[in-house]
Amino acid sequence: MRPLVNWEFVADAVMGGVSSGQIACGNIDGRSATRLTGLVSTKNNGGFIQMASDLKRDGSVLDARDWSGIEIEVYGNEETYDLRLRTDGLPRPWQSFRTSFFAPQSWTTLRVPFWQFEPHKTDKVLDLARLRRIGVLAIGRVFQADIAVSDVRLY
Repeated sequence: MRPLVNWEFVADAVMGGVSSGQIACGNIDGRSATRLTGLVSTKNNGGFIQMASDLKRDGSVLDARDWSGIEIEVYGNEETYDLRLRTDGLPRPWQSFRTSFFAPQSWTTLRVPFWQFEPHKTDKVLDLARLRRIGVLAIGRVFQADIAVSDVRLY
């Protein structure tokens, strides 16, 4: 799988929240990466900032049935973040399959098996033949987010 380069920034402002942030591409400790920074606020029923990307550049589904999971290279600020997957079978933007991970202050390659992703606000099962989007989120509590991703691939 080619590295994801089309990250988009999304914040809780889409639901009335007041969290703020941005994404930027640059060199982080010797690697080209996309970096999500900002302040997560729980005011006004908010509580997240996110960088998300389609898994295929044309927005179509990715069949990952022959793979075991997601491998992601991260550099963070010693905080916990969420990794989310969406399929084309989830009609609501708040539905996803999610897991959390710790982002140390050094480049680290995380292997996240698909079985580790839990359904959120859906009773559907993760359909690996229908993957569409991936997201890295700072969510759920007030904190300063700072996480960089240099590569995402299947393993």
